[in-house]
Amino acid sequence: MTEHKLTCGIEIHQQLDTKKLFCSCDSHLCEEGHGSIYRRLRPTTSEMGEIDRAALAQFQRNLGYRYQSCEGTSCLVELDEEPPHDTNAEALATTLTFSEMMNARVVDEIHFMRKIVVDGSNTSGFQRTALVAMNGSLDVNGRDISILSICLEEDACRKVETTDAEVTYRTDRLGIPLIEIATGPDMHDPEEVMEVALRIGTLLRATRRVKRGIGTIREDLNISVPGGARIEIKGVQELRLLPLFVENEMKRQNMLIRVKEILLERGTVPAAFEPVDVTDIFKTSASKVIKGALSDKGKVITVRLPGFKGVMNGENGTLRLGAEMAQRARTKGVKGIFHSDELPNYGIEPEFVDQLRDFLGMNGEFDAFAICAAKEKKAKDALEMAVIRANEALVGVPEETRDPLPDGTSKYSRPLPGAARMYPETDVPPITITAERMQNVRDNLPELPEE
Repeated sequence: MTEHKLTCGIEIHQQLDTKKLFCSCDSHLCEEGHGSIYRRLRPTTSEMGEIDRAALAQFQRNLGYRYQSCEGTSCLVELDEEPPHDTNAEALATTLTFSEMMNARVVDEIHFMRKIVVDGSNTSGFQRTALVAMNGSLDVNGRDISILSICLEEDACRKVETTDAEVTYRTDRLGIPLIEIATGPDMHDPEEVMEVALRIGTLLRATRRVKRGIGTIREDLNISVPGGARIEIKGVQELRLLPLFVENEMKRQNMLIRVKEILLERGTVPAAFEPVDVTDIFKTSASKVIKGALSDKGKVITVRLPGFKGVMNGENGTLRLGAEMAQRARTKGVKGIFHSDELPNYGIEPEFVDQLRDFLGMNGEFDAFAICAAKEKKAKDALEMAVIRANEALVGVPEETRDPLPDGTSKYSRPLPGAARMYPETDVPPITITAERMQNVRDNLPELPEE
């Protein structure tokens, strides 16, 4: 059996050009909000009594959420102060039509579920989603691409502003119907990923019931390489950048596999999280970051990382574990961390680095350390995340969700969610799909672009 250098599947989320999914509000976007509410969200247990790891990680960021509402596009349903109304009939009809176009098997009865989302993008803390069809297929350049599922769900709020303690959203986008198409892991070339996404997008537009323009269609990429892990890059909006995102993620995973090999060859063991206050060493440092933290009554905290020298930034910059550690540390509200592979630099003079090495007793061949300058608790929390991420490198590539960046790279967002994020929606009744209804759908399928 051939082992491919890449395995990739995509999820496409397309806004439908209808009223909102569970109310009669318009589905256009507004330029400014007219009033707001403030909430804090907490994760709940799933049907199985478990708490989803991604929801828990987001909750631990300790953020508050402010929601701006807009006249004509928001009502009590969006604010989670009123139960959802009947499911939008036109949105459901479009989803059934597209399911037939994908040769997918439509379920006999549609049940909406609640998908836990505590990043603040839903006022309720969950997204309503329903499985409509499964096991479809799509021909792309002579290759059969499997369609695992087709779902109907509601879109999330738009992010307007982010601070250290609060995220501001606008509810105009919340509740716009989305059709979600998930392919199988059938793509093995970066260009093929773009071709499949383009074909699905073309067929969606053939229904003449979808919105057009930037932000109306978004792709999630699920990428893995041999020896790596499934990574989800969530919310790519530019079709032409899909191959670049795939190529960069392949490079990132192969880099992490190389880091693992180096660490295992050295016999590196997991680093203990033992934070040390080294503020006194850096009191006279000219580093702007350190001076700023100390003037704000912060401290300089460090942790030992024996065995990690050279993999945080090594082999001419091709090994970048330090960047992964910094991204994880930033989830605790710090701007970043310093590590020994990049020092002296950033205004931290060589004499301070030497003093710190001597103080920590980290003068071995592969001894390393990381530093964070911030309020004491925040610095310790950030370094704990950095140590956790460093230790994960001994296992290889951790499963995670990542956010796309404009240059085709990505950054850490949260752990990859699991099944523990789903539980039944009790406010929306099931919808029976009859044979007569499906026959009517088949009799009225739109023409394909090539016809």
